[in-house]
Amino acid sequence: MHQDQRYITFLQQNDARGIGEIYRLYADKIKRLIVTNSGSEEDAADIFQESLVDIYRMSTESDFVLTCPFEAFLVLVCKRKWLNVLKKNGRSPVTKSFDDVSSFKQEEWDSAGEYARREERETTIMELLEQLGDKCREIIKACMSGDHQEKVAESLGLTYAYLRKKKSECMAGLAALARQHPLFK
Repeated sequence: MHQDQRYITFLQQNDARGIGEIYRLYADKIKRLIVTNSGSEEDAADIFQESLVDIYRMSTESDFVLTCPFEAFLVLVCKRKWLNVLKKNGRSPVTKSFDDVSSFKQEEWDSAGEYARREERETTIMELLEQLGDKCREIIKACMSGDHQEKVAESLGLTYAYLRKKKSECMAGLAALARQHPLFK
């Protein structure tokens, strides 16, 4: 049983505070997922709500035990539901049965686990980034914007050569912190 089983318990017991926590932690992530995949904010809200209802049903209709992070499981359910909506709009065959939503293949569980591990690594890197000096944080975050480094250098009031040198030093410092962190050993 995964420690996130408490979220399942929140749903089963209709715990308003616990369900509020689920919304606070995960609703925006699901909204970004749906909106970046041809959906609207209203679609995202519907998918999120329907997915929570489906997870509640799964947990009450069987001996359901969560074995992966709740977020990964929720994302998997939401993705399936959204793909069905997209198929329906494209007039492709749609999975209509609740059983299909609750019967995941091993690859999907693996995908959910990989998603959770990737999220944990990204979160940890961002936390480690906060341990660097102000200038390093500013440079690395600016470079993460995706803009060309010439533009980043200009926006920071630096020369291109100095930005490249300083970014390299800062990234080396971040890499050293990451190597010391238990998650990356």
